[in-house]
Amino acid sequence: MDLPKNTICIWFDTDAEAAARFYAEVFPDSAVSAVHRAPGDYPSGKAGDVLTVHFTVLGIPCMGLNGGPAFTQSEAFSFQVMTEDQAETDRYWNAIVGNGGRESACGWCKDKWGLSWQITPRALTEAMAEGGEVAKRAFVAMMEMRKIDVAAIEAARRG
Repeated sequence: MDLPKNTICIWFDTDAEAAARFYAEVFPDSAVSAVHRAPGDYPSGKAGDVLTVHFTVLGIPCMGLNGGPAFTQSEAFSFQVMTEDQAETDRYWNAIVGNGGRESACGWCKDKWGLSWQITPRALTEAMAEGGEVAKRAFVAMMEMRKIDVAAIEAARRG
């Protein structure tokens, strides 16, 4: 197996494989490339348990580590997914939230494994990059949202 020089390692309790397969199903340019099992018993598991899973999410190389319950996910790490329109925003948001996840604010949500996702329409990023009053109006509109409403951001952008 040809491993990339840099890989994002994501700690899971026991569900790295299920999470990786879900991400590969939901996002394009995503796949599970390897599943490695424990060759023997260890303090928190048995021979044959999944230890690590190598996968990509939107082309980003990742490794899921089944490390047990010692560490949990937080918003300190998230995937930010740039979307082109409301349909793409809805598709990703609904897949994450509808599969046991939960909504947060301003385009953030968590999947059922606790991993944070920012589902960010390009319209929001572009409005914020404009600066000045356009960015302020888009920001105020965004602060009232959970899932980003592209039409509302575009309306705020126009004033």
